[in-house]
Amino acid sequence: MSLTTTILSMAPSPLQNYIDGANVALSASAPSSTPEDLAANYIAVTNPATGETIAYTPKSKRHDVDLAVAAAEKAFEGWSNRTVKDRAQVMIRFHQLVVKHQDELADLIVMEHGKNRTEAFGDIAKGNETVEYAISLPQLIQGKILDVSRGVTCRDMRLPLGVVASIRIAQFTGMLGCPMWTLPIALTLGNTVVLKPSEKVPLTMTRVASLLREAGLPPGVFNIVHGGAETATLLCDHPSVKALTFVGTSHVAELLEKRGRSLGKRDIVNSFAGCSGQRCMAASVLLTVGPQPALLAKIVEIASALTPGQAPGQVGPVIDTASQKRILGYIDGAEKVGATVLLDGRGWAASQKSGSWVGPTVLLHKNKADAALHDEIFGPVLSVLEVASKEEAVAIENANPYGNAAAVYTSDGGVADWFQRRFSAGMIGVNIGVPVPREPFSFGGINRSKFGDSDITGEGAVQFFTYVKKVTTKWAPPQEQSWLS
Repeated sequence: MSLTTTILSMAPSPLQNYIDGANVALSASAPSSTPEDLAANYIAVTNPATGETIAYTPKSKRHDVDLAVAAAEKAFEGWSNRTVKDRAQVMIRFHQLVVKHQDELADLIVMEHGKNRTEAFGDIAKGNETVEYAISLPQLIQGKILDVSRGVTCRDMRLPLGVVASIRIAQFTGMLGCPMWTLPIALTLGNTVVLKPSEKVPLTMTRVASLLREAGLPPGVFNIVHGGAETATLLCDHPSVKALTFVGTSHVAELLEKRGRSLGKRDIVNSFAGCSGQRCMAASVLLTVGPQPALLAKIVEIASALTPGQAPGQVGPVIDTASQKRILGYIDGAEKVGATVLLDGRGWAASQKSGSWVGPTVLLHKNKADAALHDEIFGPVLSVLEVASKEEAVAIENANPYGNAAAVYTSDGGVADWFQRRFSAGMIGVNIGVPVPREPFSFGGINRSKFGDSDITGEGAVQFFTYVKKVTTKWAPPQEQSWLS
């Protein structure tokens, strides 16, 4: 019986951590369904489409984190001593298992995250694309070697760091794609990993752990400790954790980055309605150079035809009622300060019998200081502002403290080049609203959208998860002398 079938057919029960190749109960309390135990030691996982509780995430404490890190530390020597080609073989088998079980994984993503099925399959495909990059690492990380003097050779080689912690927080729900942007590369390079998945979407990665085990990943190489902010802090502070990866809000990223730096660790940290706007690359602000009534009318026409649901082409719910309340508050606030609501998605909150729903919403602003133009709403809301010139548009974009992505829509190559060179963002789209780079290009922003050492995929990840050791060798005595001899 699959994990999905089990969850759907049984009453919600507490999840267990995955440590040293086995499911391990929370140390603080024996699993119990009493309200007191659940409130003290667990976090409810809800189906955002129905509001029903589907599982309970354990709040892992220090002992739980210590167990996971100790297992990863113990497994590191054996795993890192394997050749990269051997480690890549595990990823090949894992890739095949993800494809084999993609329907089940999609069911889990739909159930716990609220995405529609098309988005869920896209999430799986993007994660598996990073696995494909990891499989190619034997051809990509070959070191350099050179005869630097008569009888003297220099070479370099990339070596893994050790135990890596990967953290996902509640607000950025960390579906399959985001953990999979880092885990395959970190593992194939020889590191061991402890993952703290988002407490709101822990089920998919729990299933992934079992697929990694089936693929032949040795016990302790990959571990999961569930929990919230306290668990994340314990992982960040653990002296045996050599590197930390995090995907979430800039505020929390900055806090973790400063904390990790102080402890000597490495760290990294369909345009507006797709995925209900709950993705870091969602286009939340549209600047039109001059009035564009036909464009806005077309946007409203297309967005208003979208329907609530989780079938392909529909818009799913937002992650929970807290997110729903926050999104609705931004719409209400924009309207109060004078923005025109061209398309109002607030009705979905009342029309759906259960769950946390917000429909696609388009706001036309009059004041460039409106909060919805500056804050990350993380919902299906598009804020539109008309500007007088391309210079004003770039000035507004550059003034934003973040720098994940920016896009320009134009039929003029010269205009596109002008914006590309002036946007203050790490990822640029030309006539592409969600400019996520495909492997081998690295994913990563700039400014307050990036804290730490490097990007999180591609070549940036290879540099982050390894260090370079340089070896100078002299065996045979040289026939002629030099200063290095």
